[in-house]
Amino acid sequence: MSTQHPTLLLVHGAWHRPETWDLLRSELNARGYQSRVVKLPTTGPNPRGGMHDDAAVVRAAIEEIDGPVVVVAHSYGGIPVSEGATGLPKVQHLVYLAAYQLDQDESMFSFHGVPEPEDKEGLFPIIADPRNSLYADVPDAEAEHAVSRLVDQRLRAFTDRVGEPAWHKIPSTYIIMDQDKAIPVPEQERMAARAGNIRRMPSSHSPFLSRPADLAALLDEVITGRA
Repeated sequence: MSTQHPTLLLVHGAWHRPETWDLLRSELNARGYQSRVVKLPTTGPNPRGGMHDDAAVVRAAIEEIDGPVVVVAHSYGGIPVSEGATGLPKVQHLVYLAAYQLDQDESMFSFHGVPEPEDKEGLFPIIADPRNSLYADVPDAEAEHAVSRLVDQRLRAFTDRVGEPAWHKIPSTYIIMDQDKAIPVPEQERMAARAGNIRRMPSSHSPFLSRPADLAALLDEVITGRA
């Protein structure tokens, strides 16, 4: 990887807002990293479009950054990152943080073996028991705030299929969350096998809230080649 410090582009998952990254951004800043966030259009309020609309936003955000970029995707965010970062030489590395690292012609539904509905419009319900599913090891006050900030999510984001995945040509690292209750560890491991590098954290689904300092340190290791 280049000796120039890359800018980190942080891409949130389903039902989340860009502010979910605030704690991690503070930790990254303390380590000398600049970061940017995106707002995916398929997440509310007023959600619209599908995965390809999200991918276009990711691509535009990458193109607006001067210098090298490392893209960090969480959960659903891995799908539009794989779609949107393809063919962009400034992207040095892709980090899939308990994220969907899908292959060509896969969607979230197809990866899980779930039949696609005929009507792909409308919303997908928030995951059951989000306090436990998404934030099991997050302190109560922060978890309650995070749950209160969840927003609507477009169904079509989960059924749109990936074209040519960026990780086929861009180096990637998958970080498995060993206590994840949203994406089971065996499913993370199946996707992690597609990455060039695998790391693990003893965290639930949202380490940017439960262990932001540890996550920043791990990202620094990945970026500097010490992973």
